Amino acid sequence: MSAKILVVDDEENIVDILRENLEREGYETIAAYDGKTALKLALSDDPDLILLDCMLPEMDGFDVCRKLRQETLVPIIMLTAKSEEIDKVLGLELGADDYIVKPFSMREVMARVKALLRRSHIAEVTPRETSDIIEYGDLKINQKAYEILMNDEPINLTLREYELVLFLARNAGQVFSRETLLEKVWGYEYFGDVRTVDVTIRRTREKLEPDQENYKYILTKRGVGYYFNRDAEKQ
Repeated sequence: MSAKILVVDDEENIVDILRENLEREGYETIAAYDGKTALKLALSDDPDLILLDCMLPEMDGFDVCRKLRQETLVPIIMLTAKSEEIDKVLGLELGADDYIVKPFSMREVMARVKALLRRSHIAEVTPRETSDIIEYGDLKINQKAYEILMNDEPINLTLREYELVLFLARNAGQVFSRETLLEKVWGYEYFGDVRTVDVTIRRTREKLEPDQENYKYILTKRGVGYYFNRDAEKQ
């Protein structure tokens, strides 16, 4: 069964171009031209991925993303204007998985869509051993269920946030640069910049760390990058 993609933009020509190219690649598409319709379709039609423009009538893309993250973890790629750097950061902080800057190439769009759908599909269907669990103190990563728990309570992470924590935890104690994390977690197809890593780390810490003043799990090596604290289970 082909993946269903919801395309959201108030410019009909952009929607038409995206749908034509996505359908040529074998995807099913549905479209919305304003925020309220996008939110309704996202919740009723159960798309596998959403391409969501930031600037929309009725309800902007940021509000749509915020409301969707209260209901679903469907992968979201934000479409942002080239000059609006703050849009990228805000979209990621609200829970978007990725962003694409306008004007974009269809090669870039397809690479991002395929990479994110592939990761989402693996998260849903890849079988794992029931014992495939990583534990550090109160933090438990259940790789079979693709979830992270704190004191046995699930943490609401996006797929990208989950993969980031999992990668760091699997390599606890090893420091990774932002560039390396982009390659390992976002995938080689990623066209973004290193600030994406910083934003995702910050958002993940807000959900993961019990003490926002003294991080226990994801630590920073100044001037180098980030690492998972291998001594966290002792703290």
